[in-house]
Amino acid sequence: MNLQLALDRMTKEECFQALEDTKGAIDWIEIGTGVIKEYGVSLIREIKKAFPDQTLVADMKTCDAGKHEAAQAFEAGADITTVMAFSADQTIKDTLEVARRYERRVMIDLLGVQEEQRIKELCALGVDLVSLHFGKDMQASGEIQSDDLFSLVQGSHVEVAVAGGINPGTLPSILKNNPDTLIVGSAITKQNDRRSAALQMKGMMMDHEADHSNRQR
Repeated sequence: MNLQLALDRMTKEECFQALEDTKGAIDWIEIGTGVIKEYGVSLIREIKKAFPDQTLVADMKTCDAGKHEAAQAFEAGADITTVMAFSADQTIKDTLEVARRYERRVMIDLLGVQEEQRIKELCALGVDLVSLHFGKDMQASGEIQSDDLFSLVQGSHVEVAVAGGINPGTLPSILKNNPDTLIVGSAITKQNDRRSAALQMKGMMMDHEADHSNRQR
């Protein structure tokens, strides 16, 4: 289970400081959409150069021009780029084709998806990594229902990342669904001791995995 640190609504300097603070405590780095819009894909290149051994997720949220945007992200050093599930099938196929060419991956953001049929369609296109996304507006309105959201991907055999409002208090209810990746932002980046915050959540994840493994024996 991966801990993905989401860098968003931060300055470039804050991004690098957060990564230094959490070095060794996180698994994947996500450069958030807002940060990419502020600083451009050159920031992807800078972060990859500084942290070459980390898996780097560029949260491009592509919904059109898939070939171009995927190539932009991968050329800059991203290992994974994100594409919105509501995009045209051709857009998704194009990004997957580019990912295969670069030997990288595409994460499909399921924000707004409520029908299992769309998950089946995505799998038929070759999608193998998705993100269940509790959007900021969903969080603010109290619309988060994690069990309902996870039910979308039950039995689909895709890797599942989950994002949105995850903190030590909400983490146990998320962990019971056994996602592959947990995407955490402000619960780490806005803390005074970011390293301790990251290690606390990573420890909870590891404890859950150990308990889950023991129960399966």
